[in-house]
Amino acid sequence: MLWEQGPIRPPSEAGSLLLRVTRNCPWNRCAFCATYKGERFFRREQAEILAEIRAMRQAADKIEELAGGQITDALIQELYHTPGYGAQYFYLANWLKNGGRHVFLQDADSLVLRTGELVTVLRAVKETFPSVERITSYARAGTLARRKPADLADLAGAGLSRLHVGLESGSDEVLRYVQKGVTAAEEILGGQMVVAAGISLCFYVLIGLGGRNFQAEHPRATAAVINAVRPAFVRLRSLSVQPGTPLHESMMAGDFVPLSEDEQVEEIKTLLEGLDPYNGHLVSDHILNLLGEVEGLLSRDKERMLDMCRRYLALPSSERLLYRLGRRLGDFNSLSDLSGPRRAQMEERLQLLQSHGGVEETITRLKRRFV
Repeated sequence: MLWEQGPIRPPSEAGSLLLRVTRNCPWNRCAFCATYKGERFFRREQAEILAEIRAMRQAADKIEELAGGQITDALIQELYHTPGYGAQYFYLANWLKNGGRHVFLQDADSLVLRTGELVTVLRAVKETFPSVERITSYARAGTLARRKPADLADLAGAGLSRLHVGLESGSDEVLRYVQKGVTAAEEILGGQMVVAAGISLCFYVLIGLGGRNFQAEHPRATAAVINAVRPAFVRLRSLSVQPGTPLHESMMAGDFVPLSEDEQVEEIKTLLEGLDPYNGHLVSDHILNLLGEVEGLLSRDKERMLDMCRRYLALPSSERLLYRLGRRLGDFNSLSDLSGPRRAQMEERLQLLQSHGGVEETITRLKRRFV
């Protein structure tokens, strides 16, 4: 018996074993999200989930038997290409080789399951794989706001370590516009209860989500929600409007005007200026983020991160364009690369693109590879 895997997980859970406890998203109306469009939501039966945990254990035992004491890269590759094993064994073997410590529950909102059912699943994971140290999941802020503090305490006690929550914005106007289905007050309530339960909380902020209409409101209101909750992590995501989404339709109609990349950096600066210097981490761990080095501990690194934004915005427009192209081609990872050995090559590529009038089109196309 093999086990299901959903379509996405956070970049920080790249090394985690994926356990699917729900299918798709119970809300599925966010104007900016294309991930689950056209898919129905299902709560998976507890018995089905527990059977898959046992199947993972049986597969792990088989892998360890084949390994004879040490799981090697050669064995992992062999499993991938051997009929009857394939990709799931490949990922499981990699997970075991790296210690088998982290598990991520899919899909978009595991907290819609009844508390008792989820507690049973969490305990089964810990009992079946004693090496597991951390179990994490996505959750919707609205779902968390409807939970009782005792529910979250029970989940924490059973082993739920961290929740990844798409805050997106702290502005009620923006939240309504993108049909997020939650209010800033609910984001605060749900987030505060998670923190109080001792569960690590990670908020995701979608830079540029307010577009030009809410350019001033979006970062300031978002900072206010974060300050009220003080999550352990705030992860930045740069908006890329995807074809097939309601937000793309609004953009094509001229109702939604997206920010330029320079304006997104300005928005990050405004967000940072509004954040309290508390003991939480700001993380920029997605390739779409232009300034990946804008990350650190807010209590220690806030001014350094602000300085990175100021340095970029103070560059001449020609330098900002050169950096943007280098970043999207994967040759630049920090502002210091503008004075590095790859600058001359990047200048040649920029000049060639400018001679054909296709710089912005090329950058947009390069960005779409990572969505």
